[in-house]
Amino acid sequence: MTVRSSFVVVANRLPVDEVTTPEGRQWRRSPGGLVTALHPVLAQHQGTWVGWAGGVGAAPEPFDLEGIRLHPVPLSAEELERYYEGQSNATIWPLYHDAVETPVYKRRWREAYRLVNARFAEAAAEVAAEGATVWVQDYQLQLVPAMLRELRPDLRIGFFLHIPFPPIELFMQMPLRAEVLRGLLGADLVGFQQRLAAQNFVRLARHLLGLRYEGQMIQVDGRQVKAGAFPISIDVAEMERMALDPNVQARAKQIRTELGDPKTVILGVDRLDYTKGIELRLKAFRELLADGKLTVPEAVMVQVATPSRERVEHYQALRVKVEREVGRINGEFGRVGVPAVHYLHQSYSRSELAALYCAADVMMVTPLRDGMNLVAKEYVATRADSGGALVLSEFAGAATELRQAFLCNPHDPDGVKDALLRAVHVDKGEARRRMRIMQRHLRTHDVGHWARSFLNELGVPEAEDE
Repeated sequence: MTVRSSFVVVANRLPVDEVTTPEGRQWRRSPGGLVTALHPVLAQHQGTWVGWAGGVGAAPEPFDLEGIRLHPVPLSAEELERYYEGQSNATIWPLYHDAVETPVYKRRWREAYRLVNARFAEAAAEVAAEGATVWVQDYQLQLVPAMLRELRPDLRIGFFLHIPFPPIELFMQMPLRAEVLRGLLGADLVGFQQRLAAQNFVRLARHLLGLRYEGQMIQVDGRQVKAGAFPISIDVAEMERMALDPNVQARAKQIRTELGDPKTVILGVDRLDYTKGIELRLKAFRELLADGKLTVPEAVMVQVATPSRERVEHYQALRVKVEREVGRINGEFGRVGVPAVHYLHQSYSRSELAALYCAADVMMVTPLRDGMNLVAKEYVATRADSGGALVLSEFAGAATELRQAFLCNPHDPDGVKDALLRAVHVDKGEARRRMRIMQRHLRTHDVGHWARSFLNELGVPEAEDE
């Protein structure tokens, strides 16, 4: 029998990982801001999370984990290729990130996207109680709100886009444009990372569908849809706790020793994605070494590039470019046993990342375009010593909140070099002042605040803290 819930989250992935233990295969809650923020609300309302469990073929039966009902949705290998790798990550992702790489448009991808979105909508309709609230997450599921409203007009529906929303001129390229816009307008509240994105959306509704709006309210089929900005954040308290852990502190010291105790450790931590500006950041570092403004071994760079979407062609090409640039820098400026750039194409545990943040004098977060960028916020939250300096792209959503970072235009190599040098040479007192202001902001604007502000706007009763 289907268990019905008064609060339902719909996301591409379930917040769990399948692990093999001596007792056999089991599910474990995966780390991540979204599940951390929503767990209290889900637990209070006996909520259900609808999503893909990973793997292809038949989905596991619904199950409970830590007070949350998990309702898996199946995906075939072909759907994974067309809906996820194709329409979601080779069409929508690049288009919404300012077409940094050229989006690819294929009819069979669009058809798979429709089909999978319908499956998610049907699953949500099945598990939602009468008058329930359903919160749909992100760009993979933009058709779900309208499909769900068609099936269940009694529901209150929210949608949150975690990535940027493009200007009208770019959005209009997409062959599925009207369908996607109508899909989003199926929600009662559509949330974005930035105010400008919400404004783009409202104007697009007028431009493409001729809908009337006033302020952030759009008139659709006799009802009102509200667009708003709700900048996402991190679990600040958890990052602060981790940074103060003696094991993390010891590991941070060990990392610096392993790097040869340089005067300046410059760190980049990114998914290996063409939106992240890794290649441009490496070039800026190379030019500063060539100019003699930074020298090895006094300054070293550590670049963590987490493997990402390795079956998508754009990503394979990027990896070749980045690794070629790393090789060039180390060939020209490294010494035996002392590379200028330590490049790590692997995934790290949260505690190891916290140790890297604590060990870094300068954090470089220089995406060409990013909805938010939580790495920037994690770095700030881990600096319990109030040391360190953050170099941050103006085109990351985080730049509107972390104004005390050293902001730069990642498309301008001289601007990136200037920001990096200012961060390297900043006076210790000035660095601490900047860091403390950013930390104060994050403590009052953590991931819990993000979830509460969205759900309050949607009219969901506030959950008591766990």
